[in-house]
Amino acid sequence: MSRTLVSLAPLGDAEAFQDALFNAQDRTLREVLEAWPALSLEPLAEVLDRRVSDLRIKVVTISERTPVFWPPGLTLKAAAAPVVAPAPVVAPIAPAAAKAPPVARAPAAPAADGHPQAISEAQAVEIAYGDEIEQVASFLRAGLSAMVICDKLIVRHLWPRIVAAARLDRVVLELPPEEAEAGIVPRGLRQMQIARLRELIFGLKEGQVLVLPHLDLLVAATERGMSSEAREITELLYEAPDRPLLAFADRSLVVPEVVAARFSVRISLSGLPREVPVEGRRAPVGVALVTQRERAMFADYNPVELFKQVAGLNPIRLRDAIAYAVHIEAQRGHDPNNPSRVARLYESIRVFKAQTSEDFVIPDVTMGDIGGYEDVKALLSRAIQLLAGVFQLPDDKLRRELIPRGFLFHGPPGTGKTLFAKAIANQMNATIRVVSGPEVTDMYVGESERKLRAIFAEARRNAPSVVVFDEFDSIAAKRSGRDDGGSRAGNALVAQILTEMDGFRPDVPMLVIGTTNRLNLIDEALLRPSRFQPIAIGLPDEAARRRIAEVHAKHFRIEASPALLDVIAEATHGMNGDQIRSIFRDACVGLFCETPPALPTPERLGFLVGRIRAAADEQRLEGAAPIVAVAARAPSGPGPRRPSGALFTLSSGNGPGGPGTSGGGST
Repeated sequence: MSRTLVSLAPLGDAEAFQDALFNAQDRTLREVLEAWPALSLEPLAEVLDRRVSDLRIKVVTISERTPVFWPPGLTLKAAAAPVVAPAPVVAPIAPAAAKAPPVARAPAAPAADGHPQAISEAQAVEIAYGDEIEQVASFLRAGLSAMVICDKLIVRHLWPRIVAAARLDRVVLELPPEEAEAGIVPRGLRQMQIARLRELIFGLKEGQVLVLPHLDLLVAATERGMSSEAREITELLYEAPDRPLLAFADRSLVVPEVVAARFSVRISLSGLPREVPVEGRRAPVGVALVTQRERAMFADYNPVELFKQVAGLNPIRLRDAIAYAVHIEAQRGHDPNNPSRVARLYESIRVFKAQTSEDFVIPDVTMGDIGGYEDVKALLSRAIQLLAGVFQLPDDKLRRELIPRGFLFHGPPGTGKTLFAKAIANQMNATIRVVSGPEVTDMYVGESERKLRAIFAEARRNAPSVVVFDEFDSIAAKRSGRDDGGSRAGNALVAQILTEMDGFRPDVPMLVIGTTNRLNLIDEALLRPSRFQPIAIGLPDEAARRRIAEVHAKHFRIEASPALLDVIAEATHGMNGDQIRSIFRDACVGLFCETPPALPTPERLGFLVGRIRAAADEQRLEGAAPIVAVAARAPSGPGPRRPSGALFTLSSGNGPGGPGTSGGGST
């Protein structure tokens, strides 16, 4: 567990104060401050009686504008004269080159259970990224430039707080609002901005930092490389390498490496941390960013379970999702005396995430909709339970090591590989995106990798989520040592997938699933169990075929007795689930869409089975993969004629072939 950060400004000699801290590791902070008075940059009520060794104490210097606090209940005997601590001041957005007043560090007073009474977007950002704000500020104080990679939605709340925490004056290169939103900067305006940037960067004084909230829009590369203006800006940034810069870039836009290398440190903010600092203590994000009223609307609310649903969101999107869920509950007629089940909150959040992304959807396939494959279902259910934290394991670190990162479903076409992926997402209460392999590839160098980065970034924002790469072999084929352009592009795609898989956050429930019927083409590095766990989904056996037939008969409103289902399961030997589904689909069309209706008699179903076999035989003769056929037994003696064109007659009674047999031969 991380130690609580405490910032202290000693009233006496700073070196002597640091020596006192070093020699008082077993004493409480209260005892140290009674002997060596100091002011704090945050309230100390929660940590005064904790040992110094349990805290992370930073000795700071303050200016006349720095908000400070008296340690409560202490008499500062060493102070030569009384010091009046000003109240914290909330910083307005100051104009360029203006003095930056400190930003308030504490949100609205929390309730007894830790939930705040109210919380704004700015407060949510500050609470969620309090540790990172202090980290970036420490680099700026050391005179180093920093680039923060984060969602653009939070930048306007983030940079004022970083600058205030660094206690520097800010000089800001702002884009006009309409241009910043559109992401398009006209050439004339770009030249004006370059001139303004030159003026600001060379005019920086001691104690100032230049803030670039939209660095990505200024220098983002396209498929044709960097524009002439972006090159000019890059050259300008390197003309003053000693000037401290604070820049921001969205992960969906590519900042050229030559520009990123100008910054001493790069910090990425993605999703939400599990716990955040609040009032000198650590609190679950489901407590610190959810108000009293919102929490009271759901009877079995659990902040740990909520985190699994929102781990990939940024704090502003989290507040939007909670507000949407509260609005839905109000429309349903919320009764304060009868709170709703928290499952409705999770469902509303999932709907919200699907509506904010045009590619991720809510799946409606369940494991019960897939017939057979009980061993595969058991394996996948166990993996989902690991993700959900159902099992009681010795520690959380072990759980993270057991969680699978991805599955690779391989087997013949039509066996339900994509259906399994959708059922997994449904059981996880997750959103899903199915990506076709060719959808990722692009003719321009680097564009395919950018698309992959964007897919994974969107998946993290929509977590819990499942990303399915259909026809995975088209983008993850074995890497080649040849020097042609196609091989280099394929190698780069595989490398990008490996990078994304190795960069998973254990707190963000996310699965990647690939489907292929050519496992031998997949690169070996992706077949490692720590990345993709291969799972074979072959042709269904007789028990699975019977269950598949039962599921589809019910779905397509076709009455089929148990004995008839047994016969169909035997007669469809060698067929995949999609072919069995087509039998009942065509029977449904004949029953409801033909005149006169073609009743789903055993003879009619036999005709449909035979038609599929005839098509398979024709494909086999043309060189397609053969489908194993069942030899139909000819009935002994004369019998009723089959319908014209029928290839099989299925009998579920005591017909010529006996109970539960298939009769008839090919026409």
